[in-house]
Amino acid sequence: MNSGTPPVTPLQILKTYFGYDSFREGQTEIIDTILSGRDALAIMPTGAGKSLCYQVPALLLPGITLVVSPLISLMQDQVKSLNEAGIHAAYINSSLTEGQINKALSFAARGVYKIIYVAPERLETASFLSFALHTPISMVTVDEAHCISQWGQDFRPSYLKIIDFVEQLPGNPIISAFTATATEVVKNDIARILKLKNPNIVVTGFDRENLYYQVEHLTGKQKDIFIQNYIETHPNESGIIYCATRKNVDTLYEKLLKQGVSVTRYHAGMSNDIRKKSQDDFIYDRAQVVIATNAFGMGIDKSNVRFVIHYNMPQSMENYYQEAGRAGRDGEPAKCILLFSTQDVMISKLLLGSKDFEGMDFQEIDQVKRQDSRRLQLMEGYCMTTSCLRNYILEYFGETTHQSCDNCGNCHQEFEELDMTLDAKWVVGCITEMRGRYGQALVIGTLLGSKKARLKDIGATSYNCYGQLENRTEADLRLLISQMIRMGYIIQTEGEYSVLKVGNIADLQTKNIKIIVKKFKEKEKISASKKRKNPFEKDSFSASKVGSSAGTTAANSSRNSALFETLRQLRLQIAKEESVPPYIVFTDKTLIDMCEKFPQNEDEMLNVSGVGQNKLKKYGQRFLQEISSFLSTNH
Repeated sequence: MNSGTPPVTPLQILKTYFGYDSFREGQTEIIDTILSGRDALAIMPTGAGKSLCYQVPALLLPGITLVVSPLISLMQDQVKSLNEAGIHAAYINSSLTEGQINKALSFAARGVYKIIYVAPERLETASFLSFALHTPISMVTVDEAHCISQWGQDFRPSYLKIIDFVEQLPGNPIISAFTATATEVVKNDIARILKLKNPNIVVTGFDRENLYYQVEHLTGKQKDIFIQNYIETHPNESGIIYCATRKNVDTLYEKLLKQGVSVTRYHAGMSNDIRKKSQDDFIYDRAQVVIATNAFGMGIDKSNVRFVIHYNMPQSMENYYQEAGRAGRDGEPAKCILLFSTQDVMISKLLLGSKDFEGMDFQEIDQVKRQDSRRLQLMEGYCMTTSCLRNYILEYFGETTHQSCDNCGNCHQEFEELDMTLDAKWVVGCITEMRGRYGQALVIGTLLGSKKARLKDIGATSYNCYGQLENRTEADLRLLISQMIRMGYIIQTEGEYSVLKVGNIADLQTKNIKIIVKKFKEKEKISASKKRKNPFEKDSFSASKVGSSAGTTAANSSRNSALFETLRQLRLQIAKEESVPPYIVFTDKTLIDMCEKFPQNEDEMLNVSGVGQNKLKKYGQRFLQEISSFLSTNH
């Protein structure tokens, strides 16, 4: 760390090394818990500053902090960021030679490093255990802690060995655990498996106010056109496009490449070297867009991702929340768009059917399959809901909501109401005729009078209900069935092959109940008077931010945007010189703050959010000169 009088309080650490004046929600409580010697479990959304919650106390605790992390890219990114901030840190993983590992451990034993990132598998090696037993370790931090639970979406058996390692260490080090995605079951699992002692469990909430959620119902070709148009109308914005299969990744990549998009791709079918190059191209801003399977992204700390588009529906809300959450880590507005088609459900079922259950007994496998099926149903529910998308996500993770957010695609959409009471009775009749033996696709196909051979095979073409709702669309009936499931009139079983059964229909049969289904109106522009202005239609540099009068709004906004681009180019040049990702030099949010404050000297530069002492020393003068030069020619 820097020479001179070291910072002695968490707030001084925050300002000196990280350049921030205050902590965010939950950070102070977690840091104080750790510094008091208690174990801690924090569930905080992506972008809420989890890493600071263990990095700050690590610099104040007497010994070393070990951070157990699941991915090499995550460790490398964090260590680069810490070193840029003037904090010496290291990582130990399979990307290093044994000689490099021994050298790093030797430096650590001499007190050179306060923070060491380590892969969970490394904890089991004799050499690392020997180092740990003879070196003061104050805290063991478990990052991406949901990986320890088999009920989590990224279960890693190697995480189960962490507590065995910790229990061998002298001095009872503090255990801190962090994750962005944990249901109540997973949260309890983390605390139990890590044997946390009297832990302070902090849940700051799952809401990411800067993210704008949107679902579009589109077919395959429509999805391609949507993505091409979106990228064309959002030039220079960094984004991730997730696809469910490698084939979709490759096909979409070729299409965008022919369109002239600055694009790369990432999936497990590519060699390690090519994947590494693709990832680096995206992180270092050499490629604007990356198209990837869910193998990409965990541990990617790129702060300026402005959009995440899902080409296919993910298999669970946990997966979606984590992947979509890679947008807008800097707190600036970002879009999370899910392109949904009914085929996505079938793709997800096929992928879940090939899931690896190694190490689980039959009972556990059955439990996981049922849970996977339930998660898939709830994910489909998100795609089908006409209610507030943000509220759907929050309620899934156990947060009570009271009003719509007015900041998602559904809240900015117009609807029409359909009276589908009679249709509902035909649905019940169809399920009854089928004796509850078939799934949603066959029920809908029967009601629409589909000519599919499968319906003839099961005798559905002779049912009384066959073709009775041929005037409806498949989308209409999916909306109706989804609503009837929520109302309890239909039960959808869990498991690999879910079927529809009749639920409690007494009210539907005996009372004057109406089933009103809200349906999206056909796509059309909604006038500004009917919705709040979408944050993505605003200029990032609004007059309200820089104190402009109404008459000078356009001029200042244009000038600030031009300065931002100038500083962005300087950042890119420095990043190339330093061989680090641009956002590690300064985030977009820091550049925007510079464009609003126009710092003229070092003291004023230190008042810019994200500028600490070390970065001021390394880069401050170059940015001050660029700002001064820009202002002199654009006064």
